[in-house]
Amino acid sequence: MTTKTLAAIGWAALPAGLLLATVAMAQQPLVSREQDIVDLRLGQRVLVDDGSCPAGQIKEVSGAKMMPTGITRTSRCIPRLGPKRK
Repeated sequence: MTTKTLAAIGWAALPAGLLLATVAMAQQPLVSREQDIVDLRLGQRVLVDDGSCPAGQIKEVSGAKMMPTGITRTSRCIPRLGPKRK
């Protein structure tokens, strides 16, 4: 294969790769207890199904602010989208 052929294949595969990366990033992890979240990064969101929110909602824990002691967490109840997962 020539360099031009490889470049054409690479550019053709780029949109598919971006689509897969976007889908993978859109899925939020689901844990059953907030204590199971070990390494929360700044801006990361994790869904926690611990029963602390009203029916039809689920807790979302996010890394909110960088402090000298680490990343502070915030939590809020958001509408549950889709059926309950185990």
